[in-house]
Amino acid sequence: MWPLHFRTGHLFIEISEGLWLFDTGSPKSFGSVPALTLEGVEFELSDNYMGMTVETLSGFVSVECAGLLGADVLENFDFLMDTLTGNVRLSRDEFDFIGNSVTLDEFMGIPIVTTGIKSNEYRMFFDTGAQISYFQHGLLTEFPFTGEVEDFYPGFGQFQTKTYDVDICLGEGDFTLSCGTLPGLLGGTLMMAGVEGIIGNELLKDRRFGYFPRRNLLVL
Repeated sequence: MWPLHFRTGHLFIEISEGLWLFDTGSPKSFGSVPALTLEGVEFELSDNYMGMTVETLSGFVSVECAGLLGADVLENFDFLMDTLTGNVRLSRDEFDFIGNSVTLDEFMGIPIVTTGIKSNEYRMFFDTGAQISYFQHGLLTEFPFTGEVEDFYPGFGQFQTKTYDVDICLGEGDFTLSCGTLPGLLGGTLMMAGVEGIIGNELLKDRRFGYFPRRNLLVL
């Protein structure tokens, strides 16, 4: 079992080398060390991803990080995570966990969920590296305006977005999530993947959940 921290809207696993951002939205991991061993499996790491270094990442999330755990590492394990008590279990074996089961698709290793918004279905990335959610659709402004948020994206940097409280159905659960829009070309990359938004970390706050990428399953 490892300590799990929810800080500045982001998830971090505390490993001996420090705090690692848990980021399902990044295909690649990187860190301040050349290799990381989890549950007896060693992973070689780059010192950056798309030009983002540990120092840059730490500045963006306002937390000193040892690195980022992306899909290339996460896809090897089952995870039971509890942001209420602040702990995470990971294993090469399969965990049993009963709850709201959400089937995952994927694009380049990044998980995709199917959501319901105003009786229509939309495919969205499940990105634990995003502190808020995003909805690239004209319907967004029909929901209550909640203010502006500053966020970042690897290879793009920081940006600001207006946010709205959007009612979203995910699996058998109903949620209200703060959603913004991604700027310009960054938003266009979603269309290339056939998705219309991102489900971010707000979904996971004060919750126990299971993330099982090898079985294409998220259980809330």
